[in-house]
Amino acid sequence: MKNRLQKLIESIKALEQELARELQKKEAEFSYNIQGKKIRFDQEIKKQHKLIATRISRYLKESEILNILTIPFIWSCLFPALLMDCIVSLFQAVCFPIYKIPKVRRSRYIIIDRHALSYLNGIEKLNCAYCGYFNGLIAYIREIAGRTEQYWCPIKHARRTSGFHSRYSKFLEYGDAEGYRREIATIRQDFADIQDLEENNEEAEQQATRNKPY
Repeated sequence: MKNRLQKLIESIKALEQELARELQKKEAEFSYNIQGKKIRFDQEIKKQHKLIATRISRYLKESEILNILTIPFIWSCLFPALLMDCIVSLFQAVCFPIYKIPKVRRSRYIIIDRHALSYLNGIEKLNCAYCGYFNGLIAYIREIAGRTEQYWCPIKHARRTSGFHSRYSKFLEYGDAEGYRREIATIRQDFADIQDLEENNEEAEQQATRNKPY
């Protein structure tokens, strides 16, 4: 069973690397390149994008009134999200060194880059920034929670769940009492794959940077 899980994990990593290569191809297809945290388009493409952008006045005029009325409900979620961001970041800053768990890199989950698209108007850019932050924050918190769960309670559920976090494959089977007592200490410190993945990601980013024309 463990060999099978390890193969699945390796397959997932291979797919992630393939996805990164495919995303890099999109840079050439749509005439942009990533320089650090900045995304730059060819000037001619940028001019074309600006011509496509919808004016804010027209955007508001064409918006459904019910959509506009939901805006306060959407933005009211931002305040608890910011609070949760601070609390969870503080939690891992204090607790993960004690648990000897590798810290989750926030910048890999919360990505706000759609504001660089000139074919979006100001409202659309703001909406995209909100969505990038909120969904990235959920993924960031989920990863912190998953690593914490691996340390404190690495046991699979008996019932089927609708989704698994990245650490779930490391967990012990539900009802395996002997395995739990025998392997709990090992599993609590089994984060070598995260360190390997981080190194691979950094190497891939450096390679992509070297291959880009400037």
